[in-house]
This record gives sequence, C-alpha cells and structure tokens, in this order.
Amino acid sequence: MLKRSLTALLAVVVIVGTASAAEPKSGPQVGDKVVPFHPLNCTGDHAGEKYCLICQNGPNPVAMIFARHVSPELTRLIKRLDQATDKNKERSMGSFVVFLNDSETLEKELKELAPKERIQHCILTIDHPDGPGGYNIAQEADVTVVLYTMQTVKANHAFKKEELNDKDIDAIVADLAKILSE
Repeated sequence: MLKRSLTALLAVVVIVGTASAAEPKSGPQVGDKVVPFHPLNCTGDHAGEKYCLICQNGPNPVAMIFARHVSPELTRLIKRLDQATDKNKERSMGSFVVFLNDSETLEKELKELAPKERIQHCILTIDHPDGPGGYNIAQEADVTVVLYTMQTVKANHAFKKEELNDKDIDAIVADLAKILSE
C-alpha cells in the first residue's frame, strides 16, 4: 500500500514537473481581465508616445505578446499575427508586442525591424523589464502570448528562452479562433 502511494505521488510529481517545464505560467490566464497600461509605442499611429493599446482596441479581439528580446522565431510569430490582423480587419482585430527590455538601442531596432520585415499592423512597443503592474509576467518566460476579446483572456501561451518553435506558432495562430469566433 505504501509502495503504491509513493509510486502514485512520484508519478504526480513527474507529471507536474514536466508540465511546468514545458510552459511557465506567465501573464493573465484564461478568464482573467486585461487592464490598461501605457507602453512606449515604437511603431503605429502613436509611435514615440506612451499609449494604451488595450484602451485603443476596446472589446475587439487582440493578440498581445510580451517578449524579452527579438529572435527569428518571435519575428515569425509577429509576422503571422500581423497577417492575421490584416486578414481580420472587418472584425477589428488588433495585435501588439510589448518588449520587456530597457536596452537603449531597442527602440531604434524595433523601428527598423517593422519595415524590414513588412510588419504593418502589429504595433511594437517597449515597457519596463518586469512588465506592467499586475500582469505577473514570469521572469523565466521569454515570450508570453495572451489572446483576448471583450478584455477577457481566451488563451495564454508562455515559452522559456529558445523554446518557441514553428509548431508553437501554428498552435497560437490556430487559437486565434477563440477570439475571432465571438
């Protein structure tokens, strides 16, 4: 009996440990409300200003990414979300990326990245490395994707450094149905 209990406990520990290794819990979770914050917009209509994109998008479907740095995988994800934003203009879909980084050169880098990669609809912004207050962006999360509509989170994906891959990008894009169907 004791041996079975210990075996069952070990199995639970392994499963929980494996789940947390796969995706850190980061940012607002499914069912949570998103709240306004004012990152520095590097692209878009309010480039150069601290401006609230949650306020701008209101109840519309939105893909919001928190990222620590620019990477080829993140750029592929941004481009896919940019295309989805363009494709879903009639649904007033919005998308933006909040870089949690205080690098002095990041603003210039983002302003150059957008035209180079033809990112036209997804707004690139910068905020404090800890992220906006109350958002609980995990330090170990390199990329956190929050999909929401009516300011309620419908999907959340978080990835440690170098874990985001093309399969994950496909899954995130597939999850857009959760915010576009309402």
